[in-house]
Amino acid sequence: TIFGSARTPRTSRYYRDARALGKKLGKAGFTIVTGGGPGIMEAANKGAFEAQAPSVGLNIQLPNQQRINKYVTQGIGFYYFFSRKAIMTMSAQAYVFFPAGYGTLDELFSILTLIQTKKIERRPVVLYGQDYWRKLRYFILENMLKRHNTIGRADANLFTIVDRVDEAAKVVTGSKERVYTSM
Repeated sequence: TIFGSARTPRTSRYYRDARALGKKLGKAGFTIVTGGGPGIMEAANKGAFEAQAPSVGLNIQLPNQQRINKYVTQGIGFYYFFSRKAIMTMSAQAYVFFPAGYGTLDELFSILTLIQTKKIERRPVVLYGQDYWRKLRYFILENMLKRHNTIGRADANLFTIVDRVDEAAKVVTGSKERVYTSM
């Protein structure tokens, strides 16, 4: 499952990288699942579509916003965020998060919590874009772990930050070869 902002323009580096990653993973035999909307979601679906791989869109019904993009080959519309999030979470072998807003951060922390509490098996969580995610990692390490001791050391390592398509693909494709089990 690839997550990211609906607001990312087609001219953005992140749009281009999400498209390239969707295509690379599609060629490697992965089904690409997104929220089905514009921006990063469209880019990842477009890459999968170009690779002739399954391109799934799990769209949310919002007034005057987010219509399913034309690169989705299999789509489902959801009325409630929680049901959409559950399907996006449980259907994935790996998760890739591009820069985005509150909704995507909600999805990220929900997944990290499910892995931390062993409600789902550990699987790759990739945060794409050093410049976007670096300060979040700092907050987690310095504030949550060291200063307030609200998470354990292993919890701070439930995700990997990458800055290139090949790095993200390597983490995700490695998940095909190794079985992730609860920590």
